[in-house]
Amino acid sequence: MEFKTISVIGLGYIGLPTAVAFASQKVKVIGVDVNQEAVDIINQGKIHIVEPDLDTAVQSAVSAGYLRATTAPEPADAFLIAVPTPFKGDHEPDLAYIESATKAIAPVLKEGDLVILESTSPVGTTEKVAEWISEQRPDLVPPPFNTQNPTLKIKIAHCPERVLPGHVMRELIENDRVIGGLTPECSQASVDLYKTFVQGDCIITNARTAEMAKLTENSFRDVNIAFANELSLICDKLDINVWELIELANRHPRVNILQPGPGVGGHCIAVDPWFIVDKTPDEARLIHTSRLVNDGKPHYVVDLVKKAAKKYDNPTIACFGLAFKADIDDLRESPALEIAQVLAESNIGKLLLVEPNITKLPNTFSKITHVTLGTIEDAFQVADIILLLVDHKEFKTIPAEALKDKVVIDTKGILQ
Repeated sequence: MEFKTISVIGLGYIGLPTAVAFASQKVKVIGVDVNQEAVDIINQGKIHIVEPDLDTAVQSAVSAGYLRATTAPEPADAFLIAVPTPFKGDHEPDLAYIESATKAIAPVLKEGDLVILESTSPVGTTEKVAEWISEQRPDLVPPPFNTQNPTLKIKIAHCPERVLPGHVMRELIENDRVIGGLTPECSQASVDLYKTFVQGDCIITNARTAEMAKLTENSFRDVNIAFANELSLICDKLDINVWELIELANRHPRVNILQPGPGVGGHCIAVDPWFIVDKTPDEARLIHTSRLVNDGKPHYVVDLVKKAAKKYDNPTIACFGLAFKADIDDLRESPALEIAQVLAESNIGKLLLVEPNITKLPNTFSKITHVTLGTIEDAFQVADIILLLVDHKEFKTIPAEALKDKVVIDTKGILQ
């Protein structure tokens, strides 16, 4: 199947790199995003997010005429939906962005087009996409949509991204892709599309299994991290160095415990397990418990800081790191950011936020006068309590003498 024009809906941390990956192969790409500012920045050949190598790739793609951004969908041969899937209520998946994106492209779809849902989604969402298109375009997906014997005049599939922030451009190309179409023809068309730039294997399954595969991958990691975080609580109580303990245990040839931290963040590991719990609450007991362990860790860290702050009269607390992982600017579902917010609201002292990857305070702190954004050097001069929350490269070279006479709470084992 030939794809002369590809449209990517959602130009965030996944959509923009994906658009660039296609454009780098000299395929015309139309990027669509509701954020006019992001669209304008991209059309200038610049980027609105931080990701290594993305800036030069965008500049090259835009200047060569293969990538253009807009706020409204236009006709294309393939449409990739890469929009957020946040929560609503009590960890209930919110599919509003996917529904809105689907209904936005429906008027410009034509017979034979390919629609791929890349957004990480609860099981059954790809079928929902078909139903939403059917509501808008019954000529392309005749109602009622039947999952057992679908009648489609377009092709619909799910292909979840599985890349690591900070390495997205490389992993988009090298990683294997799991592709689940609503029909075998949908799957094969999707393989043809991704092989435009993907060097890894494209593995075909059905849509529901593809959806569950991504959720399973991140739930596995969440459970492992929960084990490490629970160990850290136990070791604190028993006066054992958890970092040394894990290093020793991992010398067993069949043991690979991950590292504990202040919680679990990002729009994948902290979110995806809840999609399984929401669908199968009675069965997903271990996954649910792991979520509770990891979501509870930030509160434990806050309690440690409050206990340390009692030794001072209006102390200055320096939070080292706000991003959800090292060396990126992404604050989504970040436990470090949550901890900083709770400390700011607790009003137990002044808060100095040290995050090398951002240039201004997040909006949530804009009206809090006792919170400032500063540098590592600022923290060394004024902080009474140093709270290490993210293992950014800048923090790994902190000299021991700079921390002399300060209370240090190290949630990432940086100083071990």
